[in-house]
Amino acid sequence: MHLGALFIASHVLTSGSVREIARRFQLSPSTVSTAIHNLETELAMKLTERASGELATLIASGRVLEGLKPIMAAIGELGHWAGHDGAGADAYEAWSSRVPVKIVTMERFLEVADQGSINRAARRLRLGQPQLSLQLANLEKFLGHRLFERQAQGSVLTEEGRRAYQIFMAISQAWNDLKSSADERYRRTARSLRIGSIIPTGSESWVARCLGSLVSEWNARRNNNAISLVSMTADDLREALKSGRIDVAILDSVFGLESFRHRELLQTDMVVIAPPDSTETSVADLVAGHAICMPSPRTGLGHAAMVFSYERAPNRRRRGQDITAADSLPVIVDLVANHGYVSFLGRVSAMPIADKVRIVDLDEHLPMSYHVAFNHRKAAADACTMIIEAAARITSEAVVKTAAVA
Repeated sequence: MHLGALFIASHVLTSGSVREIARRFQLSPSTVSTAIHNLETELAMKLTERASGELATLIASGRVLEGLKPIMAAIGELGHWAGHDGAGADAYEAWSSRVPVKIVTMERFLEVADQGSINRAARRLRLGQPQLSLQLANLEKFLGHRLFERQAQGSVLTEEGRRAYQIFMAISQAWNDLKSSADERYRRTARSLRIGSIIPTGSESWVARCLGSLVSEWNARRNNNAISLVSMTADDLREALKSGRIDVAILDSVFGLESFRHRELLQTDMVVIAPPDSTETSVADLVAGHAICMPSPRTGLGHAAMVFSYERAPNRRRRGQDITAADSLPVIVDLVANHGYVSFLGRVSAMPIADKVRIVDLDEHLPMSYHVAFNHRKAAADACTMIIEAAARITSEAVVKTAAVA
């Protein structure tokens, strides 16, 4: 990272706008975006995300902004030293956003100052002496000050060099504080096994019970990899698996998994869930007489439900304002159980809530399957096997209980 990029990134995190900072500093939006991206890469954490075409800063950006304050103050001191702070705010910001000095160059300057010798510093840094001398010469040229007096016994800081030493030391310490936190986060992330799943219908659902069983058994075996869990839609799970943000994904669709290792988790079929006091006996009457809330097309289940609703029953009466899409299955279940809506679920997900809703078979059998996808890590493959075993055990128990009640 160079100081100009840190200056740009700090202002983007403050303003929340790439385009505003690009206009203000007279830079291209791609240059500003690259500065943010490089900072996120260096710190191994997401600071921003795109939402409806706009940039949104995440909670972590506040801590990073606080950590960048000493660096911004040091850049201001450099600007004052170089005479750029008296030319107006616009000129100062334009200069600061283009400071080409890299942090690694500053740290090499500090090493030479501490060693009192370019040769000794070059050996410790495992660099060639000419390369290090050239970097110091370029630094002096940019600052417009001579930083070292070259003497027979070594290199001694000039008065300007001592001032540069104080500024660069403050920057180095602040940057290392930020980086040390990032390095620890990276080590924790590297050790953890990140598992994503479709959103459970509730604590009694087979997805929630599978994950609970996995965590319990995993920790009982004292595995070295700690487990972290997150729930998303099928679309988001595929993207997270592709980007490496998760290691294992439980999905309600096999679509888009061609580039990943994946195994079938279980098979089921789609059913309608209706209000417990409803009396309609056919699916056509249910969807004609009740408002509909179904999972959004971002989920595999929602996509299958849309196919059924719009392609397999094109002539049914439906009112567009009465069809609601939601990514929260607990909300859908509540709408059906308590507010007179109907919806679509996989049978295996509907059975645990049979005491809250009516389960009605479709007129035409519509098969569904759930899958688990995973990356190259051995821990991910181990977790995949345990999830499949837990799913088989839990769903068979549900079938036995349903049969007993019947």
